[in-house]
Amino acid sequence: MKPDIHPDYHEVTIILADGTEYKTRSCYGKPGDTIKLDIDPHTHPAWTGVQRIMDTGGRVAKFNKKFGGLGNLGAKK
Repeated sequence: MKPDIHPDYHEVTIILADGTEYKTRSCYGKPGDTIKLDIDPHTHPAWTGVQRIMDTGGRVAKFNKKFGGLGNLGAKK
């Protein structure tokens, strides 16, 4: 194995969105650094299975106003 080609693997602290902390080893940053996660397995819909639509600046409402009737094109009256 060649010397000096591997990154430094050291201990860092991970802080989840809910404030939970744990230590792990990583190549990120320097020894003792902290990584704060805004999205983590306890809150992200990909892991929780709970979907929610965040309407930023009325974009969802604007989309529904523009395209809301398209879903009923094939429905019989």
